[in-house]
Amino acid sequence: MSVPADQAVAARLPDGSVLVLGGDPSKPAEIYGPATGKFHPVNSSVPGIGAQEAVSLKDGRVLLMAGPETQIYDPGNGAYSATGSVLPANWLGPATLLSNGDVLVAGGLDTDNNSTATAQVYDPESGKFSRTGSMKTARGCDVAVGLLNGLALVAGGDNRNNHVLASAELYDPATGKFQYTGSMTVARACPDAVRLADGRVLIAEGAGQDTPGTTSAEIYNPATGKFSPTGTMTTQRSGDTATLLENGKVLFAGGDVGGSVATAELYDPATGKFSLTGNMVAMRQFACATLLSDGRVLIAGGSSPLIPALSSAELYWP
Repeated sequence: MSVPADQAVAARLPDGSVLVLGGDPSKPAEIYGPATGKFHPVNSSVPGIGAQEAVSLKDGRVLLMAGPETQIYDPGNGAYSATGSVLPANWLGPATLLSNGDVLVAGGLDTDNNSTATAQVYDPESGKFSRTGSMKTARGCDVAVGLLNGLALVAGGDNRNNHVLASAELYDPATGKFQYTGSMTVARACPDAVRLADGRVLIAEGAGQDTPGTTSAEIYNPATGKFSPTGTMTTQRSGDTATLLENGKVLFAGGDVGGSVATAELYDPATGKFSLTGNMVAMRQFACATLLSDGRVLIAGGSSPLIPALSSAELYWP
């Protein structure tokens, strides 16, 4: 990339290219073209905001969120535009695309920097955020995943007393309400969560109550509303990437284990086991990973022990 991108986020665009940007609003977003293998800066007269979240909308645009600030990137004209601001009380809450096309933002931190139970929904048609029902439990550093049945799973995190949570709940867009579902087998804050091809959800690693991380993983089954343990990761990871591949496996790459690592591993839903795969070219944490239309995975930006922001990128070939 022409500029480094720490805390990188990315979104695949309708033409197969990838929008990549870091958390620094003074540095432009870039577009990666798989056909050329090159990046070029976004040519926009409106400055970007950086982002902690990038959500691909159903119409091909990308919702970018940086705390209360939000913008829309439109690949049709290659430009940013203003959109509704995130309402107070959901700073750093996970943003999840729902099956109806709206975006759910649940939990995160309130204006006093405490975990919150509030939630809100972004409507791409009106360009506005609005309050929806509150969660049963205040959660910061939680994860949220849209399910095939139209509901959204919100799990883990920590509450106002910094107590790590194992509980989980479901959001129903039709009613705007949350209800508890089965609890995880392990309390986790900031874990990875990936919806598998069969609709189940893999949740792996994450910080525990008195531990910096865990190698355990578990599966949520929407049909039963229950979590069950699955295989153990080969490496303890934090700040890694987790990507569902076309073959149904999940790639976990990089992260921090007392220092950034270049190792990577695969989870196979058919066997319920993790296994090592090829190492990355560079050690990186807080990078972004995007599945390309040809099945490869683009991993870009992030940071390493000696470099606070990386401009390099690499491709994983399944």
